[in-house]
Amino acid sequence: MGNRSDVKKGKLMSLLLEYLRDSNRSDRQIAKVLGVSQPTVSRMRSRLLEEGLVRHFSAIPDFAKMGYEIMAFSFVKFNMEQVTEIEEKTKEWMQSHPEIIFSSRAEGMGMDTVTVSLHKNYAEYMNFLIENKKKWRKFMAEAQYILVDLGGDVAKPLSFKYLAEKRKNRRD
Repeated sequence: MGNRSDVKKGKLMSLLLEYLRDSNRSDRQIAKVLGVSQPTVSRMRSRLLEEGLVRHFSAIPDFAKMGYEIMAFSFVKFNMEQVTEIEEKTKEWMQSHPEIIFSSRAEGMGMDTVTVSLHKNYAEYMNFLIENKKKWRKFMAEAQYILVDLGGDVAKPLSFKYLAEKRKNRRD
């Protein structure tokens, strides 16, 4: 016999998957797909946010059409004996650089962190890199970078709909 909490979680996950597929649809349209009322979808959306399953609703833009030419992946190995000082400075640094769209501790390739940033052009990226190296030089043991030309051929554009389709197919 199913637990009522499990059923609610299942409905929340179904709603989340619908948002991943296409969050541009109205609550009414999603309600029809899920077989619930529009007010139920509205309440469930609020719950997704309250429970932290969704941090915020946002569009995934075409970065090249927004004027960004470069997506940079930065991998850094830090001198971990200075980890407390690094952690203290990291949050302020990240908040003061809106071009950084993701950063986290990481593991692999001998590195400790990964950061993803967007840049209008190579000159802007180089200014970012110089500023970054000045700020973090004394903490960094090694750094590697991968630059992606956002105007080039993209084999698979950034989207979360692929995850939703995978989850849907696993349930069928």
